[in-house]
This record gives sequence, C-alpha cells and structure tokens, in this order.
Amino acid sequence: MPSDDYPLTLLCHPATPAPVVRAIEAGASLRADGGLSLTFRVWGDMARLLIPMTGASERTDLLWEHTCFEAFVAGAGDSAYREYNFSPCGQWAAYAFSDYRQRDDSLVLIDAPQIVSRLHAGRFEIEALLAPGALPACAGGLKIGLAAVIEAADVVDGSHSYWALRHPALRPDFHHREAFTLELGGPRNSD
Repeated sequence: MPSDDYPLTLLCHPATPAPVVRAIEAGASLRADGGLSLTFRVWGDMARLLIPMTGASERTDLLWEHTCFEAFVAGAGDSAYREYNFSPCGQWAAYAFSDYRQRDDSLVLIDAPQIVSRLHAGRFEIEALLAPGALPACAGGLKIGLAAVIEAADVVDGSHSYWALRHPALRPDFHHREAFTLELGGPRNSD
C-alpha cells in the first residue's frame, strides 16, 4: 500500500498528555482506483505502549478502548459521515452517521479494509486501505478527520491519549466537524 508523501502532524489533546509518545504523523491519499490509503506513524517508547499486535482480522466494536487509529470521512458540504477504526492487530470497524453522532445503521462494508502494521524500535506504523465502495459518494471531494487513541501501559494520570489533526472542543471529540480538516479529491460519482 502506498504511503502518503505529505505527512500531517496529529496533536495530542491537552486534557490527555502522553509523555511516552514523542509524535504521531498521519497521511491520506486517494488512489487511482478511487480507494483511500491511510498511514499513521507513532514515535515513542514502544515498550511502554499497549499495541495489540495479535488477533483475528475481523470487524470488531469498541476498538477505541485500546490503541487504534481512526478516520472520519464526509462528502464536502454533507452532514452525513463515516467513521473507520483500525487496530494494529487487523481488527476494524466502520460506522455511518446521518449527522453529528446520529448513527445510521445502513452502512454495510462488503470489502474489509486492508490493514498492515509494523513495529520497530522507537516507531510503530499502520497502513489501511479502504476500497472505493467504502467511501461516501460526493460531488465536491472529501473532508477527513484523522485521529488516534494511544494506550500506555504505565502512565499514572490516565492510560489513554487522544490525538487528532485538530481538537475544537474542551474534551476529545473526533466526531466534531471542525476536526475534519483534511480535504481530498474533487468530484466523485456515486456507484
């Protein structure tokens, strides 16, 4: 899976400090086939982070309770959006919303995302590829929010930190539309 050539910096929410993480970068790019390629890179003390590396590659809810990486994708100008969660172990989830936190159970992904994870000394990487049919159809391009939940093993003041391109609220809220700051693509046709 190709990685994005223009990494973006995810910011840690000030209410959830993460002393064991030095930085998180993310990238997203539309592929020639209309799919979406996502890349996340975490730098820090990997021995002090809880990174699930084993598990079945299947749809699983509640992934945000542990280390996971997320993408929120909407058509430009559309109140509806989709949420995708990717665990380093290959588990994933996808949800549709008709508006802010208003679940729409109509989304059924036929093609599971492709997820590849790599753990290195001082760095962790995850790449996810969404098929074209998993993305919302829109005429004006996509608005995307990229985010991560990082679980630490030995942090006294809370084990989770919340990272996003932008944090527009006092508490971490990846669903907030002002966090969808990345714009990709032009007109898209519906399938």
